[in-house]
Amino acid sequence: MVVDKQPMDGADRLAQDFVQFAVDSGVLRLGEFKTKAGRLSPYFFNAGLFDDGAKMALLSEFYAKAILASGMEFDMVFGPAYKGIPLAATVAVELARQGKNVPFAYNRKEAKDHGEGGTLVGAPLKGRVLIIDDVMSAGTAARESIAIIKAAGAEPHAVAIALDRQEMATENGQDVAHSAVQYVRNQLGMQVCAIAKLADLLLYLEQQGSGAGGEHHERVLAYRQRYGVDDKE
Repeated sequence: MVVDKQPMDGADRLAQDFVQFAVDSGVLRLGEFKTKAGRLSPYFFNAGLFDDGAKMALLSEFYAKAILASGMEFDMVFGPAYKGIPLAATVAVELARQGKNVPFAYNRKEAKDHGEGGTLVGAPLKGRVLIIDDVMSAGTAARESIAIIKAAGAEPHAVAIALDRQEMATENGQDVAHSAVQYVRNQLGMQVCAIAKLADLLLYLEQQGSGAGGEHHERVLAYRQRYGVDDKE
């Protein structure tokens, strides 16, 4: 039986469209996958497979729409090496196309000892900085970016990611009660914007009806019940 589709607001519709896009692109796969934390996850999200111009153009449009809809304020965008570099560049282009033109910068993993030197490329880091990345597993990349931004005298203000897994982070090999997103939001005091969440994937699978969609929904739901976090603010 196909579940009746309920009316959605703009954010919900954007999230559902993004999940469909990620599935169609092979970026969001269903099955059994081992995570860095050693968990067997019924889904896997690999943003590196947004690997051609058309996909990157559409991906940046999703990011820009989610960022602008969130209402978060920022003065520039920053892409942490390596996956964040093309994300920051293409999202900056799309933000400009949608009426918000801001500078962007990114970092190198290794310092350059000739030419302009240093580890930073692009516009000078200043003002309120929006970090753009794909997912947030442990918050490690966010902390590294925060250190870089603060060292430059700017304010690490917010983070935009593609997917919020809404699951417990691990510290020293142990599960903790909060997710990486909650840690960045509550402990580091930064805003976090995600195009879609695990809850959106569950809704997508629920609306696929019986058959394979139903089986995947049961597995993803069981995974969330085991590792999910209380998402109340």
